[in-house]
Amino acid sequence: MKKEPIRAQEIKAAERIKGFSEVLLGYTEEQALTEAGRCIQCKNPACISGCPVGIDIKKFIFQVCQKDYKQAYFTIRQKNNFPSICGRVCPAEYQCRKACVFTKKDSPFASGEAINIHLLERFAGDYGVRKNLTAPSQKDKNFTQYKVAVVGSGPAGLSCAGELARLGIKVVVFESLHSPGGVLRYGIPPFRLPRDILDFEIDYLKKLGVEIKNNFIVGKLKTLDELFGEGFSAIFLGLGAGIPSFLGIPGENLCNIYSANEFLTRVNLMQAYRFPDSHTPINIGKQMIVIGGGNTAIDAARVALRLQKMHGLALNTTIFYRRTEPEMPARRLEIEHAKEEGVTFRFLVKPEAFLGDENGFVQKMRCLECKLGEPDSSGRRRPVPIAGSNFYLDCDLAVIAIGLKANQVLTKVTPGLKTNEAQDVVADLQTMETSIKRVFAGGDIVGGEGTVIEAMGMAKVAASSIIKQLSEI
Repeated sequence: MKKEPIRAQEIKAAERIKGFSEVLLGYTEEQALTEAGRCIQCKNPACISGCPVGIDIKKFIFQVCQKDYKQAYFTIRQKNNFPSICGRVCPAEYQCRKACVFTKKDSPFASGEAINIHLLERFAGDYGVRKNLTAPSQKDKNFTQYKVAVVGSGPAGLSCAGELARLGIKVVVFESLHSPGGVLRYGIPPFRLPRDILDFEIDYLKKLGVEIKNNFIVGKLKTLDELFGEGFSAIFLGLGAGIPSFLGIPGENLCNIYSANEFLTRVNLMQAYRFPDSHTPINIGKQMIVIGGGNTAIDAARVALRLQKMHGLALNTTIFYRRTEPEMPARRLEIEHAKEEGVTFRFLVKPEAFLGDENGFVQKMRCLECKLGEPDSSGRRRPVPIAGSNFYLDCDLAVIAIGLKANQVLTKVTPGLKTNEAQDVVADLQTMETSIKRVFAGGDIVGGEGTVIEAMGMAKVAASSIIKQLSEI
């Protein structure tokens, strides 16, 4: 008899839009045990191959079943430095859950509903947070003499730092902003990733000996050569992709048109929703629109809706996407949450121009209707504008959420560091070493925008390569 998956508890939509508290509450112990009990402990667990960092999923779920939550936590920690984070933000439906035997149509166990691996990981991770667990030391005296510089404190940088620090390597992380976390802090809202969880995971690294220097822009304050001159044996670049993409249409420079990067950074990092208690303000519109179809667009729209609610405005936030909902790259759960909260979706719409008032503030958006054509390089059907279908929409604030490009502050001042046409750093994917010896890279600066766990996977490869090189010195 097939057992139905256990859905995690959630705050009701009417309550959660009043603020930025976490929406998904995770499993109770009883729920975790029931969900873990659905796992059939496959002889050859395909789910592990779907995890970019190779967590022994079969083992930790078995340990949950045995109520050995401590060892389940440590099993995850062997491969993943941030179980409580990844359990919340990983697109498991496209990775480990997609590989679950329950999703295979030719499997006798197929039910269409994979084990909620991510929620079990979160359960184990949160257990470690509550119990303040610390994994046994793995320091190796052969490595304690070395130090490595990590540029950027996003998921790639922090993951690489953790892998190296475990062995006793001295790691110094250089972060350009005033708080560490990178996209985990400035890009993901607190209602998806609470700040106490993020801070716990970062503090865990500090306990391993990782030093974090904030407000330090490598490429401005110091070059890579200068870091090597200070005795660093290797450098890892986890610069991320922090430059917003724009539509390139007339009127895009009008007031009250934000990039999603600025909009979310003001709210998530600078806590603009608390203004004036927080010193960073943010404008709020009565008719707010978000353009894009990824997780960032969903985050921006859900933030916008909360700002309207907190300021006593009618909820009027709309996402515009040029394809249809099935083509949206955003997680299905986030789309579902946005709809529950009151975000409106308009599909098959292409922005053509923004129009403003006499003071330079946006008032309207001119659009074209689209239809779906043949698939493009992404495998999704291409949006084709319909001639003569122009129409206008009122809006007094717009957020452009169509992607990010490589941050070039460091790459432009580093001769010999090879980049591609997109200005991403070129690295050997087998080792993650760049064109400069002993300089490694990973995360969005290498592969373009990706997931948190994909960035961590590249960082783990880089860390292994660094360790190998240090062992050969």
